[in-house]
Amino acid sequence: MLGTTDVIAFVPTTDRGKARAFYEGVLGLQFISDDGFALVFSANGIMLRVIQAQQFTPAQYTILGWEVEQIAEVVAQLQKGGVQFERFGFFEQDDLGIWKAPNGDKVAWFKDPDGNVLSVSQHVP
Repeated sequence: MLGTTDVIAFVPTTDRGKARAFYEGVLGLQFISDDGFALVFSANGIMLRVIQAQQFTPAQYTILGWEVEQIAEVVAQLQKGGVQFERFGFFEQDDLGIWKAPNGDKVAWFKDPDGNVLSVSQHVP
């Protein structure tokens, strides 16, 4: 039933101004509206609602990610925009912060202004 409908993604924020600047200005998502409950963005046609929260504790795992074709280029571009990529001590990451899984998939993690863990990934066909 829901397999043929669009997904809507949700991310919490406590600071709408910082969130809008990050998702629109740094990540390049198209701002659609502020409906009073959430900032609404288009992420390549997928609705992302950055919802206002009084308070929350960011999850310590990825809550939102993007699949990209050239991960090293995307990471380098994001770094130029001020994004800092996370380093984890329990597996090896390259100089850009990209981890390569045993099957060849690649992932790099970063945080939004609220500390939500986001990622970019490149998957082998």
